[in-house]
Amino acid sequence: MYIFDTLTNRLKRGCMTMAFPKGPAPDLPDRHGGALRLDPSKCSATCALCVEVCPSQAIVRSNGQLRLDLGRCLFCADCVTACPQGAIQQTNDHRLAARRREDLVLSPAQTEMRLAEALDEKMRRLFGRSLRLRQVSAGGCGACEADINVLGTIGWDLSRFGIQYVASPRHADGVLITGPVSKGMELALRKTWEAVPEPRIAIAVGACAISGGPFAGHAQTNDGAGSIVPIDLHIPGCPPHPLTILDGYLRLLDRLEKNR
Repeated sequence: MYIFDTLTNRLKRGCMTMAFPKGPAPDLPDRHGGALRLDPSKCSATCALCVEVCPSQAIVRSNGQLRLDLGRCLFCADCVTACPQGAIQQTNDHRLAARRREDLVLSPAQTEMRLAEALDEKMRRLFGRSLRLRQVSAGGCGACEADINVLGTIGWDLSRFGIQYVASPRHADGVLITGPVSKGMELALRKTWEAVPEPRIAIAVGACAISGGPFAGHAQTNDGAGSIVPIDLHIPGCPPHPLTILDGYLRLLDRLEKNR
């Protein structure tokens, strides 16, 4: 009887997995704000309010010009609130993943970040339909790890893209790194990377894994994973929204329509 009720209820609920990427992307929460955009025409050369309020030193002023590093940004929006001219704006855009570290740095010459391009053809043939990742929490607080795990729930269903997290690096195609890579986790990350068969990829998720985040410069961290392993995909955020993480995966594998 209970089994019949369960099956009936499940059929009434229908498919709960979102249509994205074939359908529209879900809206970001109001508090998220999405990617940031820099408008140098509104920036005053004598103002430094955004620099002063940034908790992770993601904003610097050099030679009178503003630079905003989204790889260090915690997306707290303090700079958006502090700027009287509105030179830094929230876009509500979930797309944040980049292949190169320098593509995350906004400046008067690059007011919006360059989104990630796909792997080369050979790597796409290998990983495009079946990608196995070994996740390494290298001193993370658990926030990025939680949003990574959200992708395995019924609403997101990451496995429909052939992407799965595995228990052993010997069964993996690459590593997925969170956390600033503490000194205590440095050797573990190196050994995990070395155990992954070639060819392999590395993905850094969150500000900590990209740059050290709020822990950058601390003696007990490595300021991210880039000094330990070569990073193929950077997904900024603190933590990144699950949609941002999924978008990064799909861009890397060339699984998104060209106009997205």
